[in-house]
Order: sequence, then structure tokens, then C-alpha cells
Amino acid sequence: MNFLQWWENLHFTWRELLDIAIVTFIFYRGMLLVKGTRAVSIVHGFLLIIIIYYVSGEFGLNTLHWLLTNFLGSIFLVVIILFQADIRRALSTMGTGLFWKRTRRSEVAETLVREVVLAVFRMAKSRTGALIVIERDILLGDVVQRGVELSATVSKELLLSIFYPGTPLHDGAVVISRDRIAAAGCILPLAAAAGLDSDYGTRHRAALGITEESDSLAVVVSEERGVVSLAENGEIVSCVDEAALKEKLWDVWGRRI
Repeated sequence: MNFLQWWENLHFTWRELLDIAIVTFIFYRGMLLVKGTRAVSIVHGFLLIIIIYYVSGEFGLNTLHWLLTNFLGSIFLVVIILFQADIRRALSTMGTGLFWKRTRRSEVAETLVREVVLAVFRMAKSRTGALIVIERDILLGDVVQRGVELSATVSKELLLSIFYPGTPLHDGAVVISRDRIAAAGCILPLAAAAGLDSDYGTRHRAALGITEESDSLAVVVSEERGVVSLAENGEIVSCVDEAALKEKLWDVWGRRI
């Protein structure tokens, strides 16, 4: 039987097509909800377990196959336990109607740029020190693990709260991964002090250090001078204005989100 004959023998009723469309839409929206969260790592772990289960059955690894069979037999209970926070968030999102709305990528990028720029220049005006690292293609998972993991929405209010003097996390760096604040209070590698301007402090050296080791972008606010600096590829530019910062942030987020 060739492909055309096989295709002609396929018969779908409108109910079956509707069923497939609904399930596909729910999976798609669910993937968007867990995107950028730790749930993604759990999903990868489940996929690995399923692969091992299949391989153990094919190669006759009976003990391992039996253990995985019993584990996967209670998979729905395991999923509910592991994803209880994500399930709760999904149900809340559905209740508010956001689950059914499609947010354009440009709108998300514009929101991120606006929130970061407003926070940075508010802190510069009040001379509040800050260091924000924006992840690009090279993942900063090791840096995130050394800080306090948040997985929070990027907002001006949250950034101002994190870097408010006296708070436990204000001395470390904030790492933004994709469209989320991945962690705060992160410790970064420091660049060598040789050849560095005397106006640059520890935050600037940390910004240079992380951009030397990765392709990330680092935004620094000096508490002594109230100046915003931008580090990239192991180089730093001081006295960055709002327009220049917006352009650089848009270059990062406008193409990826």
C-alpha cells in the first residue's frame, strides 16, 4: 500500500478532529506555561526515564524494567506531586482567562526592556548599586545555582526591592534568563584589576568577569557616581543613556523571546 492509498483510507469525523485540536492546543499552552521554569528539567528527566524503560525492555534488563514499570504505573500521582505548583499556576491562569490569550513576542520584549530600563535609571538617580546579568546563548546555570533561585517575572518593583540597601540580596547579581528573573544574590567571577579604571568597583569587575566567560550582557549601576555602565564581551562602557540601553536590550530580547 502506497502513501496515497493509505491517505485515502484515513477517515476522520469532525469529533475526532476537534478532539485532536483541543489536545494539541492544551499541550501547546502548557508548554508555554512551563517554559523557562524548573519544570522543564523535570520533563527532561521523565523523557530520559521513558527512554531507559524502553531500552531495558529491548535488551532484557528485567530487574530495571520491572522497577521502571512499577514507577511509571503511578506516573499520574508522581506528576501531580512534582508539578503541583505549576498545575496550581495553570489553573489560576485559566481562571483569569490568560491561558487563552496569545501574547505577541514583541509585546513581551517591550515589557522586559521597559521594566529593566525604568528600574536601572531609578536606581541610578537614587545612587543605589546594582548588577543585572542577562543570559544569552551560553547558559548561566552554575551562576544561578550559587544564588537564590527565584524564577520570577521581571518587574521594576521587584528589581528595586532586590537591590534596596540593607536587603539580604542587594550585594549580589540578578540573573535574567529569557523572560524571567532566574536568581538573585549571585556571586560572579571577577575580572583582573590590571588596566581597570579606578572609578570601577567590585560590581564592574564582576560584570567584566562574567562577560569574559560568557556571551551575556551585564548592566551595572554605580552607587558612588550614579552612572549606568554596560559590559559585553569583556569590555565596559560607562555613562550609558536610556536610548542606548533600550537599543542593546532590544537586541537581546527582541530576537529571542
